[in-house]
Amino acid sequence: MRDNCIDRGRRFSLVPLHYVGIRVTNLQRSLRFYTRVMRLREVVRGDNRASGGGLWVGLDDPKSGAKLELNWYPRGSRFAGPYRAGEALDHVGFLLGRVPRARLESEYRRLLAAGARPTKITLRSSGGWQACVLDPDGIWIEIFRRSTPAEQRAESRPRRVRSQSRQ
Repeated sequence: MRDNCIDRGRRFSLVPLHYVGIRVTNLQRSLRFYTRVMRLREVVRGDNRASGGGLWVGLDDPKSGAKLELNWYPRGSRFAGPYRAGEALDHVGFLLGRVPRARLESEYRRLLAAGARPTKITLRSSGGWQACVLDPDGIWIEIFRRSTPAEQRAESRPRRVRSQSRQ
Protein backbone atom coordinates (compact mmCIF):
# COMPACT_ATOMS: atom_id res chain seq x y z
CA MET A 1 0.00 0.00 0.00
CA ARG A 2 1.32 3.45 -0.81
CA ASP A 3 2.02 5.92 2.00
CA ASN A 4 0.53 8.87 0.13
CA CYS A 5 -2.24 9.47 -2.38
CA ILE A 6 -2.69 12.14 -5.00
CA ASP A 7 -5.96 14.10 -5.12
CA ARG A 8 -6.17 16.71 -7.87
CA GLY A 9 -2.46 17.31 -7.65
CA ARG A 10 -2.39 17.69 -3.84
CA ARG A 11 -0.68 15.15 -1.63
CA PHE A 12 -2.43 14.07 1.52
CA SER A 13 -1.65 11.38 4.03
CA LEU A 14 -3.49 8.11 3.68
CA VAL A 15 -5.08 6.84 6.88
CA PRO A 16 -6.28 3.35 5.98
CA LEU A 17 -9.61 2.09 7.26
CA HIS A 18 -8.76 -0.75 9.60
CA TYR A 19 -12.11 -1.98 10.94
CA VAL A 20 -15.71 -1.11 11.77
CA GLY A 21 -17.08 -1.52 15.28
CA ILE A 22 -20.73 -2.27 15.97
CA ARG A 23 -22.66 -2.16 19.25
CA VAL A 24 -24.26 -5.41 20.31
CA THR A 25 -26.78 -6.15 23.05
CA ASN A 26 -25.56 -9.70 23.78
CA LEU A 27 -21.88 -10.30 23.11
CA GLN A 28 -21.97 -14.11 23.24
CA ARG A 29 -24.98 -14.34 20.91
CA SER A 30 -23.40 -11.95 18.41
CA LEU A 31 -20.05 -13.73 18.63
CA ARG A 32 -21.74 -17.07 17.85
CA PHE A 33 -23.57 -15.53 14.88
CA TYR A 34 -20.52 -13.85 13.35
CA THR A 35 -18.19 -16.83 13.88
CA ARG A 36 -20.54 -19.73 13.08
CA VAL A 37 -22.93 -18.21 10.53
CA MET A 38 -20.77 -15.53 8.90
CA ARG A 39 -17.57 -17.58 9.37
CA LEU A 40 -15.45 -14.75 10.72
CA ARG A 41 -12.72 -15.75 13.11
CA GLU A 42 -11.97 -14.30 16.51
CA VAL A 43 -8.52 -12.72 16.68
CA VAL A 44 -8.50 -10.58 19.83
CA ARG A 45 -10.56 -9.69 22.91
CA GLY A 46 -10.46 -6.77 25.28
CA ASP A 47 -12.04 -5.49 28.46
CA ASN A 48 -12.27 -1.73 28.96
CA ARG A 49 -14.82 -1.78 31.79
CA ALA A 50 -12.30 -0.43 34.30
CA SER A 51 -12.05 2.79 32.27
CA GLY A 52 -15.80 3.18 31.70
CA GLY A 53 -16.03 1.16 28.49
CA GLY A 54 -17.12 -2.42 27.93
CA LEU A 55 -16.09 -5.72 26.39
CA TRP A 56 -15.01 -6.03 22.77
CA VAL A 57 -14.05 -8.83 20.38
CA GLY A 58 -12.10 -8.36 17.17
CA LEU A 59 -13.05 -10.59 14.25
CA ASP A 60 -11.65 -10.94 10.77
CA ASP A 61 -12.69 -12.49 7.52
CA PRO A 62 -10.02 -15.01 6.50
CA LYS A 63 -10.85 -14.54 2.81
CA SER A 64 -11.00 -10.74 2.51
CA GLY A 65 -9.03 -9.61 5.55
CA ALA A 66 -11.90 -7.28 6.49
CA LYS A 67 -12.24 -6.68 10.24
CA LEU A 68 -15.26 -6.25 12.49
CA GLU A 69 -15.26 -5.33 16.16
CA LEU A 70 -18.19 -6.31 18.39
CA ASN A 71 -18.69 -3.87 21.29
CA TRP A 72 -20.87 -4.54 24.34
CA TYR A 73 -21.34 -1.87 27.01
CA PRO A 74 -22.79 -2.59 30.46
CA ARG A 75 -25.42 -0.36 32.04
CA GLY A 76 -23.65 2.63 33.54
CA SER A 77 -20.86 2.68 30.94
CA ARG A 78 -20.21 6.11 29.46
CA PHE A 79 -20.93 4.55 26.05
CA ALA A 80 -24.11 2.68 26.97
CA GLY A 81 -27.31 4.09 25.61
CA PRO A 82 -30.63 3.07 24.18
CA TYR A 83 -30.24 0.48 21.47
CA ARG A 84 -32.17 1.00 18.25
CA ALA A 85 -32.02 -1.75 15.65
CA GLY A 86 -30.25 -0.57 12.54
CA GLU A 87 -28.45 2.23 14.37
CA ALA A 88 -25.75 0.16 16.00
CA LEU A 89 -22.66 1.54 14.29
CA ASP A 90 -20.34 2.11 17.22
CA HIS A 91 -17.25 3.57 15.56
CA VAL A 92 -14.93 3.36 12.57
CA GLY A 93 -11.25 2.67 13.25
CA PHE A 94 -8.36 3.99 11.16
CA LEU A 95 -4.89 2.52 11.69
CA LEU A 96 -1.92 4.81 11.06
CA GLY A 97 0.52 1.89 11.28
CA ARG A 98 3.79 1.67 13.21
CA VAL A 99 4.32 5.36 13.67
CA PRO A 100 5.59 7.53 16.52
CA ARG A 101 3.20 9.31 18.86
CA ALA A 102 3.98 12.62 17.12
CA ARG A 103 2.40 11.29 13.89
CA LEU A 104 -0.81 10.41 15.76
CA GLU A 105 -0.82 13.84 17.43
CA SER A 106 -0.43 15.50 14.02
CA GLU A 107 -3.30 13.49 12.52
CA TYR A 108 -5.52 14.25 15.53
CA ARG A 109 -4.85 18.01 15.16
CA ARG A 110 -5.54 17.79 11.41
CA LEU A 111 -8.93 16.16 12.02
CA LEU A 112 -9.89 18.77 14.61
CA ALA A 113 -8.82 21.59 12.29
CA ALA A 114 -10.97 20.06 9.54
CA GLY A 115 -14.09 20.23 11.71
CA ALA A 116 -14.09 16.97 13.66
CA ARG A 117 -15.17 17.37 17.27
CA PRO A 118 -13.05 16.07 20.17
CA THR A 119 -14.19 13.35 22.58
CA LYS A 120 -12.94 12.39 26.02
CA ILE A 121 -10.66 9.76 24.46
CA THR A 122 -7.51 11.72 23.72
CA LEU A 123 -3.86 10.87 23.29
CA ARG A 124 -3.33 11.81 26.92
CA SER A 125 -6.19 9.65 28.26
CA SER A 126 -5.14 6.66 26.11
CA GLY A 127 -1.44 6.75 26.90
CA GLY A 128 -0.60 7.95 23.41
CA TRP A 129 -1.85 5.06 21.30
CA GLN A 130 -5.29 6.29 20.22
CA ALA A 131 -7.61 9.29 19.97
CA CYS A 132 -11.26 9.60 19.00
CA VAL A 133 -13.19 12.37 17.30
CA LEU A 134 -16.77 12.81 16.12
CA ASP A 135 -17.59 13.24 12.46
CA PRO A 136 -20.17 15.88 11.37
CA ASP A 137 -23.02 13.45 12.13
CA GLY A 138 -21.66 12.44 15.53
CA ILE A 139 -20.20 9.08 14.47
CA TRP A 140 -17.13 8.11 16.47
CA ILE A 141 -13.90 7.95 14.47
CA GLU A 142 -10.96 6.23 16.17
CA ILE A 143 -7.43 6.83 14.95
CA PHE A 144 -4.77 4.64 16.45
CA ARG A 145 -1.23 3.46 16.00
CA ARG A 146 0.99 0.49 16.68
CA SER A 147 4.24 0.85 18.62
CA THR A 148 7.32 1.63 16.54
CA PRO A 149 10.15 -0.92 16.55
CA ALA A 150 12.17 1.43 18.79
CA GLU A 151 9.26 1.65 21.27
CA GLN A 152 8.88 -2.13 21.22
CA ARG A 153 12.58 -2.59 21.99
CA ALA A 154 12.38 -0.06 24.82
CA GLU A 155 9.29 -1.77 26.27
CA SER A 156 10.91 -5.22 26.18
CA ARG A 157 14.22 -4.08 27.66
CA PRO A 158 14.61 -5.11 31.30
CA ARG A 159 14.56 -2.11 33.58
CA ARG A 160 17.67 -1.61 35.65
CA VAL A 161 17.14 -1.28 39.34
CA ARG A 162 19.69 0.98 40.95
CA SER A 163 21.27 -0.72 43.91
CA GLN A 164 21.48 1.29 47.06
CA SER A 165 24.55 1.06 49.22
CA ARG A 166 24.16 0.59 52.95
CA GLN A 167 25.34 3.31 55.20
